Amino acid sequence: MNDKTATAKGQAAPRQQKLRFNSANVKSSYCNMCNATSTREEVVLNFGVNQNWDQPSTTPAELEVDLQHRIILSPFAAKRLSEALSQLVRDYETRYGKLA
Repeated sequence: MNDKTATAKGQAAPRQQKLRFNSANVKSSYCNMCNATSTREEVVLNFGVNQNWDQPSTTPAELEVDLQHRIILSPFAAKRLSEALSQLVRDYETRYGKLA
């Protein structure tokens, strides 16, 4: 069924929606650590920087991570993010080789 037929039968023609990102207020930061927790209603992602790379080879009793961002998602948004990240990693590995 084309748009003219759909409109002639009183049905709304499907509209194509465009997505435009406004990056005027975006802030970028480096994070090398992520922690995820969840409840029934939300998924919480904490992003931070582990600055213990210069520690001696012995394992310290405690590592300190400077948390910088907390993102709270619905479980539905978290699943979409998971699928998007999985595809991104598959594409990366196709181009550059398997990640360990």
